[in-house]
Amino acid sequence: MLSIRAAIASQHVPGDPELRCFGDTPEARTAITELAGVPAMVRFPVRISRPPIVLWHGFGPPDSEEALMAALPLDDVPAIKIYLGLPLFGRRAPAAGKTELVRRQKEDVGLLVFKPIVVGAVDELPAVVRELEQRGCMKAGDKIGLFGFSAGGAAALMSLAERVVPVSSAVVLNPSAGLSASVAAFEHATGQRYAWSPESRALAARSDVAGRAADIAAGAPPPALLVLQGSADVVIANDDLRKLGDALRPRYAQDKASERFKDSVVEGLPHQWVNQPGQAEVRRQVAAWFNRYP
Repeated sequence: MLSIRAAIASQHVPGDPELRCFGDTPEARTAITELAGVPAMVRFPVRISRPPIVLWHGFGPPDSEEALMAALPLDDVPAIKIYLGLPLFGRRAPAAGKTELVRRQKEDVGLLVFKPIVVGAVDELPAVVRELEQRGCMKAGDKIGLFGFSAGGAAALMSLAERVVPVSSAVVLNPSAGLSASVAAFEHATGQRYAWSPESRALAARSDVAGRAADIAAGAPPPALLVLQGSADVVIANDDLRKLGDALRPRYAQDKASERFKDSVVEGLPHQWVNQPGQAEVRRQVAAWFNRYP
């Protein structure tokens, strides 16, 4: 059986190493590339009529750009999909692999894991968007779509709060709501207490998005945001996302844009959602949201 990477490579169109985007094609195609130094899988639908959607994976399945594309191809959304690899994953993983990630978690999950991976992804996004513009995949100033799962969801929410690029619509799935939520998940999983420092507390204040609802909901109109959580997710605390929803809902209502924010529970879906019964419902809701809010 072909690996995901081999299967994708077999679909790649020869002669397009520089990822030159162009119009409608007879069938969906895939390209393996880098954008501003960031590893990426690019999925072209048959018809393209709206700006690209950038998608981030998480720490657990799907834990790579290839795996996320296989799980969430979104071919019924007429936009180019850009699946980005997170820092310290895939082609940018340390030589020691997961052993190094475990060491970093034990030493300082906030500053050695969350910061380089989540904040690193946020910091990379503007350069990725500029390169998409240069390659003709979008017009300068276009608003993109944004998707993130777990740690990738934290990166998507931070990107919205910090407004690093213009975003029209976003979906986050089982997202971490910031460093505090990620630390709580780490402590719950390992039984190890995290030693907070002034630097990590400052990072928590920056990344804990429930406290940044006004920043996320800014704009006229504000970004259309769908928050999806699996009812069987035992990694991300329900209270964290409930607080996020409680903070965002009145902000969107205040701007007379209540319909542009939604939080939804996918019944029976665990944190690691690939090949689970709720995966089809995830695909349906994500595609419907991006089709409704281009």
